[in-house]
Amino acid sequence: MPDVTILTEPEPTGLTLVHEHGRSLLIRAGTQEILRYVYAPWDPAFESPRPYFHPIRTLGGRTVSEYRPHDHVWHKGLAWSLPNMGTENFWGGPTYNRGRGYEQLENNGTMVHTGFESITVTGQRISVVENLQWRTQAGELWVEEQRSFTVELSAAEHQAWSLTYSTSFVNVSGTVIAIGSPTTQGRENAGYGGLFWRGPRSFSGGQVYAPGVTGGDELMGIRAPWMAFSGKHDGDGGASTLVFVDSPGNTYAGGHENTEWFVRTGIFAVISASPFFSQETDFEPNQTLAYQYGLLVADGDRGLDGAQELAQAGQQLLGEAVGAGIS
Repeated sequence: MPDVTILTEPEPTGLTLVHEHGRSLLIRAGTQEILRYVYAPWDPAFESPRPYFHPIRTLGGRTVSEYRPHDHVWHKGLAWSLPNMGTENFWGGPTYNRGRGYEQLENNGTMVHTGFESITVTGQRISVVENLQWRTQAGELWVEEQRSFTVELSAAEHQAWSLTYSTSFVNVSGTVIAIGSPTTQGRENAGYGGLFWRGPRSFSGGQVYAPGVTGGDELMGIRAPWMAFSGKHDGDGGASTLVFVDSPGNTYAGGHENTEWFVRTGIFAVISASPFFSQETDFEPNQTLAYQYGLLVADGDRGLDGAQELAQAGQQLLGEAVGAGIS
């Protein structure tokens, strides 16, 4: 009989996924958890329950998202969120209306997960396709959505990983829904809503990069193909960089090619690709709207040139997705 030896389980390599059925998807790169997608949140109604990504981590293990900060408990990592959708709020908290300001109303809708079309896992790529229904606080069905996201290690040469996010949603309410923002309701520089990221508290005062420019809050509302945020972490003072990329396949009101970006760094760290920042869109019955964005997550402050390189990698991924007809 051969000698019995102790076997050590090898560490995983590449991307792996753990499905917490009825709750979330956990994605790891090797042994490092880099992303959790909570598709069945347990939030109270006034926070407009909707799926979100949190925690988001770099390959080095640094957390680059915030969850339920005390100033805005409805901010949750990275989430598709719309504050002014007709009379309803799919963002959370109070609603801003012209002439009345912010009011807490009984209009906080919910984005309800109804099932996964597919979950595909390989060592370098994980793709998820999900169906959702958007219901008002009164329970009315307003929107049916199919969203998809893909996590890839194709940016590993840049010591980063990527998330490609797509949403396609149809108005099934039977009436026109005007989609806007607090800015379209009269509040200046408050055009948030869309794919919204809330960064760690320690990222306050961080650097914002966009094509050819480095800045901060003064970049609020610019149109650009990408925007990046670099912030520092408590503990060791290290930094991380996130690069948000607009898809070449997106179109916006007024014929604009690029989204407006909502960004803040002084009081806290946020970036939102905001398709309804300054112009309302009349969402007609049975009409479908579709948007796609990319995110690259990297350790270190990459600076303007490094952010540009990551953005180019993201644009290539988004261009491939558009060319393949992926939505």
